[in-house]
Order: sequence, then structure tokens, then C-alpha cells
Amino acid sequence: MSIIIFIIILSVLVFVHEMGHFLAAKKAGVRVDEFGFGFPPRAATLFEKWGTKFTLNWIPFGGFVKIFGENPNEQLPNVGLRASPKSNIGLESFQNISKRWQATILAAGVAFNFLLAWALISLGFLIGMPYSIENELGARVENAQLMVVGVLPDSPAFTAGLKSGDVITSISREGETLFKMEPDKVSEFVNKSGDKINLQILRNGKRESFEIGPSENVLDGRFALGISMDTVGKLSLPLHLAFWHGAKTSISLLTETVKGLASLIIDAFRGRADISQITGPVGIVGIVGDASQLGFVYILTLAAFISINLAVINLLPFPSLDGGRILFVLIEAIKGSPVNPRFFNWANTIGFALLILLMLTITIRDIGNLF
Repeated sequence: MSIIIFIIILSVLVFVHEMGHFLAAKKAGVRVDEFGFGFPPRAATLFEKWGTKFTLNWIPFGGFVKIFGENPNEQLPNVGLRASPKSNIGLESFQNISKRWQATILAAGVAFNFLLAWALISLGFLIGMPYSIENELGARVENAQLMVVGVLPDSPAFTAGLKSGDVITSISREGETLFKMEPDKVSEFVNKSGDKINLQILRNGKRESFEIGPSENVLDGRFALGISMDTVGKLSLPLHLAFWHGAKTSISLLTETVKGLASLIIDAFRGRADISQITGPVGIVGIVGDASQLGFVYILTLAAFISINLAVINLLPFPSLDGGRILFVLIEAIKGSPVNPRFFNWANTIGFALLILLMLTITIRDIGNLF
């Protein structure tokens, strides 16, 4: 089931991203030859509409639109003809439109991914989003409970099997019970001694019990289980507030994603990059599985987060990514002449190969982590 949900999420994200390119190209009067789901080789042609073939390809993680003239080697016989941005002819070459329209077409996929994230998060606020009472709208939160929001690797909690999303309903040790379920109170209770703690939790509507021995190796000088906690409830907002706070949350996620990616790139140049922080398709399937057990709104939030990540990564000025192609457009605008087609093609081929190699490396590592 996790794989099916993951494929559905990925298909929606790719469709929306490529639809951004497609609609912007059509608006600019540029011919779009193919709208592909996945990467070649081609498995089947689904249908043909508006002069574009919609195809299904064998490599499932991705997609593309084949815009006529995006490859500098492609030219129309009447290369001197310039279509209006509002033209409906759809026979214009990408090379013949203005640099502004070229950049707009290339950036449209990223913009659509952000808009999708905004829509998904807004929908979450409409139907009821998990929300901390410590945040801006905490006073509106209903049915607040103490929830595990993070588990440190190799900690006592991790070894025992606690997971993010577990709701702590009771905590006790021999002869002593804590009745006030607050993060600070629980931390103080655990830190009193190294005696084993009995945790009663609620997971997916089922009650479970864990006996865990605190460790001083998790936090220096303190007994701890290795979990982070927050008091979380359900926040439902009316339509206008849902879209407003959906936008604010999306921008916040975008900002934090950019900061995280920038930090990873800087560490890579310093030789200190930790690729264990990166998750590939196999790892994401596991995350999707956990989210699906918590509920539909968690899947919406995860899909929004992945969509924003795709947007940020695609804007990197790296060959074969949208950001890399925008960089070529900028270079051409500055120098006043096209980039050498041979250099363009080689750069994009090498860039694509490096991305596939990185994806394979991360996938192999994710598979290894399963065993």
C-alpha cells in the first residue's frame, strides 16, 4: 500500500510540475511535442491532444515535457517568424521567443510545485491539521495530546520501537506515576533516575505499552529516552484563514528547505557533507507508510513538503535541472548570442548522468538501511 500511495503522490507532483511548463509554453505560443510521465525509454503513448503526445515511460521516478527548440539543435524552417505570447498557433520554437518567456517557461514548473504545496497545506487546515498549542494559533487547537514528534537514532526510545506520532497517555515507574502530560514534566520525570520507565501510548487508535530504560548517553548529564515531544491537537480553520495560513506555512517550509539545502551544499564544498540526511525513493516509501498510518492529513502534509523540496532542488543552477537551463538563458541574455549547442548538450547529458548516479547511490543506501 505504501508503494501505491508513493506512486500516486509522485505522479501528482510530476504532473503538476510538468503542467506548469506545458501551460507556460502554450501561453508563449511554443510547440510542445511530448508530455512524458517517467523517463525514456517509452512504454506507451497514452493519447495525443493539442498537438502533444502524452506518453508513459519505463523509468517511473520523474517526467518531462519536450518543448520544440529547447534543444538548440532543433529549428523551424521559418526561424525568422516570431509568435506573439498570446498566439494560439503553437508552432513557435523555444529559441525564437524572448529570454523573459524562456525563463518563465523553465520556472513555471517550480512555481506550480509551490502552488500545489500551498493548496495541499490549505486543504489540511480546512479539514483539520495537527498543530502545536505553542504555535501562533494554539488557542484554536482542539483535543490537544502529548505526542512524540521525533526519535533519536540508536536511543533507548528508538531501540524500544517508539515512533513519531505516538501519543503518550501515561508514564510511570515503580511506585510513581506522572499525571500531568507536558513535555517539560515528562523530561523531569525521566531524569529523576535510571530506573525503567513504563510508557502507555496510543498508536493508530490502538493502545500499546513500552518499558524503556533511560540513558545518560543521549543528553550529557541527564537521563533521557531520546524523544522530542510536543502538545499537539487538531486545528481547523475557515476557508480564508486556511489559505492565508497555508501560504505562510508554505513560505516557511520553502525558507527552511532552502536553508537546509544551502547548508548541505556548503558542507559538501568543505568535505563534510552527510548524505545520510538525504532520502531517495525507497526511503520516502517508508516515510509515506508511516504518514499513511497517522491519517490522510499527514499524507497531504508530506506531499506538500516533497513538492516544495522538488521546487527548490529544480531551481539549483545545475545542468539538466530547470535552474541550470535558466542559467544558460541568463548567460545568453548577457552575451547576446546562443550558447554553443554542443556544449549545451554535453553539459545537460553529464548533469543528468550525475543526477541518476546520485539517485542510485542514495537508493542503494536506503535499501541497505532496510536490513
